[in-house]
Amino acid sequence: MAAATPERVRQLVAPAVERTGLVLEDVAVVGTGPRTVVRVTVDLTEDDTAELDLDRVALVHQAVSEALDEADVPSGPYTLEVSSPGVARPLTQRRHYVRAVGRSVRLRLDDGSEVVGRLDQVDGPVDDAVAVVVPVTSPGKGRRPVEGPPQQVPLHRVVDGRVEVDLKGLGPVEEPEPDGEDVAGPGTGDDERGEA
Repeated sequence: MAAATPERVRQLVAPAVERTGLVLEDVAVVGTGPRTVVRVTVDLTEDDTAELDLDRVALVHQAVSEALDEADVPSGPYTLEVSSPGVARPLTQRRHYVRAVGRSVRLRLDDGSEVVGRLDQVDGPVDDAVAVVVPVTSPGKGRRPVEGPPQQVPLHRVVDGRVEVDLKGLGPVEEPEPDGEDVAGPGTGDDERGEA
């Protein structure tokens, strides 16, 4: 029985993750003994246009759990956490950029400059990939954003790339009624059995 190092866990779970059609992004092993937590981060492949929903995460969780249990790694009880990287993760691989096409990005380059705008496309093979970013500036409240000319950014020059989360277009937050009662009042809707 081998120790539950991140490298050993990665060896065991990578084939299981690949069989589910996902990519193994990261592995972490925290704690020891009955408090051991194995964290597995998975992501979609570059050409997968589906969402990484809870059903897919549950499927990979089952596959990873079976692989670890079969190898008895870690030995004894452990907690398995399977998740996706989320929007805050840095863009470090070509497939990350491909998945972010259409979103706002902030790219810090090796010369200290920054490119901020909408990621329009990613061209070229992995080793020579180029991101095409359209700078978008907001001229002020009530005015349309202005697009600048597209900029081609070789990915090997990006020191730090991130998706910019834009919460401006979400609209107002609905507040619940102060007394906590249903706005429609009693007797206006159907109950769970479909009766009025």
